[in-house]
Amino acid sequence: MSAAPAFLSAAEVQRHLRSSSLLIPPLEAALANFSSGPEGGVVQPVRTVVPVAKHRGFLGVMPAYSAAEDALTTKLVTFYEGRSATSAVPSHQATVLLFEPSNGSLLAVMDGNVITAKRTAAVSAIATKYLQPPGSEVLCILGAGVQAYSHYEVFMEQFPFKQVRIWNRTKENAEKFAATVQGEVQVCSSAQEAVAGADVIITVTMATEPILFGEWVKPGAHINAVGASRPDWRELDDALMGQALLYVDSREAALKESGDVLLSGAKIFAELGEVVKGVKPAHCDRTTVFKSLGVAVEDTVAAKLVYDSWSSAR
Repeated sequence: MSAAPAFLSAAEVQRHLRSSSLLIPPLEAALANFSSGPEGGVVQPVRTVVPVAKHRGFLGVMPAYSAAEDALTTKLVTFYEGRSATSAVPSHQATVLLFEPSNGSLLAVMDGNVITAKRTAAVSAIATKYLQPPGSEVLCILGAGVQAYSHYEVFMEQFPFKQVRIWNRTKENAEKFAATVQGEVQVCSSAQEAVAGADVIITVTMATEPILFGEWVKPGAHINAVGASRPDWRELDDALMGQALLYVDSREAALKESGDVLLSGAKIFAELGEVVKGVKPAHCDRTTVFKSLGVAVEDTVAAKLVYDSWSSAR
């Protein structure tokens, strides 16, 4: 009889994954493996999404196996529209199941919220490392939720920005963000004010219609587009999607899940893993968009790192 699986709470996961920066090297390798096809050893279908229309919610199922880590996981993630930032129940909730790949036994059930926040931010940092314009000084964040905090944390660790701006539809949440984080953050009254002249822009909003417009964006800027993970949702307008060179985490997922890609008709230039591998160029001289949908192997890598750290500490 197999042993009972471990349960790792959010606090436990946080203890073993204190910084998103820890994830950058293994996630770079995982993205390269994912973009290498079968020889990369990543087996991962596109996320299955079950609508819960009665309650304006969705359940996503994200399984993956990575041969490099010899790790097998499934993430279950729920997303419910219309939740306020002050709601007792967050809009996104996630749980990661980690299996013993040699026999299928369940090793651990762990909180997936911390993993999702940190691995998403780490991947945006990887994209920014390759695609930001040289000498970038101004960072802009649109949105003030969980992903805004995780992105700010890793971006402050990885990049020497001289100015950080934030905008949120509910200004009080942007003000709370600026008062909470370490370092000076300028709260802007409009998205247009926030992005004017910015070198790197991060969109982490709950928007279903565009909130970032091409006419506002400095030529040569880099945008990490993290929200709008449904085929009929948008964060970026057609003008921006048309003028930017488009990078994605997964071609297959982007062509199924991303409203920014599907509704604009934008052409995908490369997967981020192809840039990491060196088979596709990083055009730092062009306006670039990295459309981040989040792929399951990112959760696999993070969960394995957390579990190994937890196991060794026992």
